[in-house]
Amino acid sequence: MGLMDKVKAQATVLADKAQQAGQAGQAKLAEVQSKRKVDALLLELGGIAYTQRVGRADAAAEARASELIGLIQSHEAEHGPVSVTSANAAVAETTGVVDPTATAPAPASTPPTASAGPLPQAQYGTGES
Repeated sequence: MGLMDKVKAQATVLADKAQQAGQAGQAKLAEVQSKRKVDALLLELGGIAYTQRVGRADAAAEARASELIGLIQSHEAEHGPVSVTSANAAVAETTGVVDPTATAPAPASTPPTASAGPLPQAQYGTGES
């Protein structure tokens, strides 16, 4: 096998790997987009449920809730069961604070001190030979 044949074979292998990586990336992107879509549907449904519970729902709330449930069921039929994340877990994931009633640590009360001046320059010689 000549050098050019080896180079062509290696280029083909690399192209196949790049295509597989691209397909995996596309699949992951589609999964993330799907998750965001169902999260938005659940968020809206939760908002409607809240307004219904506190007696502030408008006349179209029940119809919209039914529509959202249908959309979520369609999503589940295509992508599998939807898992609902607790609000505490969502807060912890985005803020790093495990207890949503806890506050984040306060920043240091005093700012870092400024340096006493410019950094001394190293002497590497006098420049004379």
